[in-house]
Amino acid sequence: MAFPLIKGRKVRFALVGCGRISKNHFEAIAHHAADAELVDVCDIDPKALEGAVSLTGAKGHSSIADLLDSTSADCVVVATPSGLHSEEVCLIAESGRHAISEKPMATNWTDGLKMVNACDRANVRLFVVKQNRHNKTLSLLKLAIDDGRFGRIYMVSVNVFWTRPQEYYDAAKWRGTWALDGGALMNQASHYVDLLDWLVGPVEGIQAMTATLARSIEAEDTGVLNVRWKNGALGSMSVTMLTYPKNREGSVTILGENGTVKIGGVAVNEVEHWEFVDKADYDAEVSSASYSTKSVYGSGHQIYYGNVIQTLRGLANPSTDGADGLRSLELLVAAYQSARDGTTVTLPLSRSSN
Repeated sequence: MAFPLIKGRKVRFALVGCGRISKNHFEAIAHHAADAELVDVCDIDPKALEGAVSLTGAKGHSSIADLLDSTSADCVVVATPSGLHSEEVCLIAESGRHAISEKPMATNWTDGLKMVNACDRANVRLFVVKQNRHNKTLSLLKLAIDDGRFGRIYMVSVNVFWTRPQEYYDAAKWRGTWALDGGALMNQASHYVDLLDWLVGPVEGIQAMTATLARSIEAEDTGVLNVRWKNGALGSMSVTMLTYPKNREGSVTILGENGTVKIGGVAVNEVEHWEFVDKADYDAEVSSASYSTKSVYGSGHQIYYGNVIQTLRGLANPSTDGADGLRSLELLVAAYQSARDGTTVTLPLSRSSN
């Protein structure tokens, strides 16, 4: 499919949803000021909108309909509650603009498919944010896996031990709801669920259990997964938003016949162990790959936007598009189905799955 290319000028962006994650987008676009500009922002909360306009100098809108009616943007970023992404991306596509969706792309399989189909019909790009893939720590791990340095992978362990107090959920009524958000797996750990497929390969089956142990929300604050990959590897994922007293760990450990690696820290920002039978030139980069961070979002948004800009200019392929978003969403939907029904869910999902 051929897409119209943007050349000879800056790529123009607009953003809908001026909440917690929006500053990462504002900073990333500003980082690429020579090639990109933010022209419009939108939020239904007047205070949030006022803050975004003041911070960025972009034109403010109180509705996505008003924004789409007048914006000059080439690409519109959706950073609203997850349950709204599908409807908003479809509107953006119908207006003839490219779309960037924050994680997760949708809260159910049907809505995810609608987004991809709407963008295909309109011949526009759908980008899905997976900024953790661009962390130097994970980029090195992915390179080692693709180079076959682990040999056969035996076991994988992913942990997300963070905290979200009740005040976090009370601050926005949509948080922790099934309709707009989902729970610890769907929201906070979404990027870590993505690592199960992106790093290790296609998943064969998932067993999951979830619980709401301490927070007054509809969805889960804690969950565990058992995973079998099609390559034979076994693994687990443990997620909770109840860690005392603060975010403690976001990690992935891979054990193979010829190597062991743990990427840990609070947000996969530290190489805690790196050991292989063989040596590679990029092993020299391991000691400098770790970085300190005060945010669980990591530092990948700037690199991510670089890829988006280059893609829209015809100079690169998207690092994560709608198809990648669906692969990650499929794992989330399978996990929730397994927890609900008490069964092992085999992948791929049926096209009618929710």
